[in-house]
Amino acid sequence: MDSFSIFGTFNIKMLNPSRLLLICAVFLLGEIIVYSQVKAVNRNNYRINISYTSEPIKIDGVLNEQSWQDSEKAENFTRVTPVDTGYAVAQTTVVITYDKSYLYVGAVCYDPSPGKRPVESLRRDFEFTRNDNFRVHIDTYNNLTNGYAFGVSAAGAQSDGVINNGSVSSFTWDTKWKSAVKSYSDHWVAEMAIPFRSLRYFEGENEWGINFGRLDLKTNEKSAWAPVPRQFPHNSLPYAGTLVWDKPLDKAGLRLSVIPYFTSKVIKNTEADETTKWKWNAGFDTKMILSTSMNLDLTVNPDYSQVEEDRQQTNLDRFELFFPERRQFFLENSDLFANLGNSKAQPFFSRRIGLNVPINFGGRLTGRIGNKWRIGMMDMQTGSKDDNLASNYAVAVLQREIFSRSSIVGFLVNKEITQSYSDTAFTANHYNRVAGLEYNFASTDNRWQGKTFFHQSFYPGAGKNAAAFSGNIGYFSQYLKASISQSYIGSDYIAEAGYIRRTGLFEITPSVSYLFYPSHSEKIISHGPGANFNVVFDPEFKLTDRETEFSYTIGWKNKSQLSVSMQEEFILLSSDFDPTNTGGEKLDAGERFHWNSAQAGFTSDDRKLFNYKLSTGIGGFYNGNRWFFNGQMNYRVQPYGSIGMIINYNNISLPDPYNSAKLILLGPTLDITFTDKVFLTTFIQYNNQIDNVNMNIRFQWRFAPVSDLFIVYTGNSYSDNFVNKNRGLVVKLSYWFN
Repeated sequence: MDSFSIFGTFNIKMLNPSRLLLICAVFLLGEIIVYSQVKAVNRNNYRINISYTSEPIKIDGVLNEQSWQDSEKAENFTRVTPVDTGYAVAQTTVVITYDKSYLYVGAVCYDPSPGKRPVESLRRDFEFTRNDNFRVHIDTYNNLTNGYAFGVSAAGAQSDGVINNGSVSSFTWDTKWKSAVKSYSDHWVAEMAIPFRSLRYFEGENEWGINFGRLDLKTNEKSAWAPVPRQFPHNSLPYAGTLVWDKPLDKAGLRLSVIPYFTSKVIKNTEADETTKWKWNAGFDTKMILSTSMNLDLTVNPDYSQVEEDRQQTNLDRFELFFPERRQFFLENSDLFANLGNSKAQPFFSRRIGLNVPINFGGRLTGRIGNKWRIGMMDMQTGSKDDNLASNYAVAVLQREIFSRSSIVGFLVNKEITQSYSDTAFTANHYNRVAGLEYNFASTDNRWQGKTFFHQSFYPGAGKNAAAFSGNIGYFSQYLKASISQSYIGSDYIAEAGYIRRTGLFEITPSVSYLFYPSHSEKIISHGPGANFNVVFDPEFKLTDRETEFSYTIGWKNKSQLSVSMQEEFILLSSDFDPTNTGGEKLDAGERFHWNSAQAGFTSDDRKLFNYKLSTGIGGFYNGNRWFFNGQMNYRVQPYGSIGMIINYNNISLPDPYNSAKLILLGPTLDITFTDKVFLTTFIQYNNQIDNVNMNIRFQWRFAPVSDLFIVYTGNSYSDNFVNKNRGLVVKLSYWFN
């Protein structure tokens, strides 16, 4: 095959991987020249001075200490959405001070609209878009890239997380800090105390990046102190202002935190005809702050039984599904490790560690050396279980920042089996290693972003095609978003400690979208078209996959949104495949399939007590047809929780002898927050694709800061007769000692 059609005819020879990498490099080089000397957008014009206080600050939501009266004010917040022009209707005034242990932030959030303030629950790390809230975003290294986010809802719930890549927040990270909220008829007050020991920064510096953000749902207004364009989240560090310290920050000495835990488990596996087992376990984590910019984390016999289970998905894909990391140990500074590669080729994926085997111990060293260097080293030792061998996982990353927001990264990932075994009994590689070099680019204003990398894997008997390389560049303005990426993954490329969807391919993915912002519409805030393309070739440049999508999206000022799209898809199967994943007759490798489909989706105004998200689609599917309906509904009883339901229905019709199927995935959920320290989460999942009904009940009492009692019940049954497969009850107690 010499050509394919999307908007005409393209010659495959034009899609040579080396040629495309060169093109991407030229684009990146051009942007470097343009943007390397550009200063941070708001750092000079939005500056707030902070002064030391010797006065004790009581965190009670009442800003009555003299230190607050003497503090410089951050005010005159500007709108971010629905429009990014003019001052906010719901204004906010922020004051800030510090002592030897804490950074203090006080905020008066004015409320000009009558009625109850929308809040979803009292749960920690609440969803930003569903709660009236105030947040502070801190760029401690002043590098426009990495930082922290701390927030409180109008009901007093806490939210904390880390920021990487300039604006990507992860709120699974937790640390110890204090806050309080006081509510009044026309405003509410937030007061925070953030310990310096929870932050990483350079000693001796006198400037940080900082911004304050506010979401007021009654006015449907997101605002910020330092202006942020509406195409970016208001945690975007490139648009933060400057926090000016009255004196250089002191050097921090060695600080130690120990977090021991104890668990007791009762497990009954009826499916395996096992008797009821009782187990207990104990271990601990240690956090050592070596300096203000370097920390060491150690774990011994960790247990993650309290981590919420992955929600099941209807799997109609030919490749492995991706599930995010939720374990606390792997989250701080996780961008150093998790951002290696791209979504198609991750050389390191922390969820591989401890998969079906226990983790015996491990350590992680992360931080900065000087102003431009970051290091990350992790080593984890697992035990053995059944046919899963004990292994060591190690990863080392060295990052050098260049220009304003770009970096060069070198890394090495190693997985090595550490127990003796018979080569005739197992086919596993004794070792698997991946080394690579990456270049990450982002312009100072965040409009241009790009990345290119080269990875090489090493293992016994590695073939000549054991490399992967990629390049991408994207432009993101208020109106136009455009990107193009290409990836090559060799057929011999193996990353056992990573996540690789498929190998032996060359892929190119361009996309473009445009938004119109009507100035005279009372209801519509934006609308516009989009186009996405994905093309995959095998190593001989034979077309194996093609997906073309054209869409149109309409957004209303009340936050609801409608999207419609048309898709065209072509697949050349590389291996036998059952499109329903139900164990039926498989389509033969080498067969070609081509089909068209249409989809529509609607998201309601999530400020309302009852809100929902619906989508449906109809069209071809391999050698048959498919129509689907997805629904996600939620009703909140604020601030005490919410009741939800997830519905996924797929009706797949295939000709004989292949399986047709009506796949149902139902997931009712109950989320109750009795207080801001006592939570109950329950979800049930009925999934007839894998013949399973799963129930998970998770009780949490946070009796002290980041110290918890968990009681977790999990049970699985057959979906056709509800006969029990297995069940377990876990009690876990942990305490954070400073």
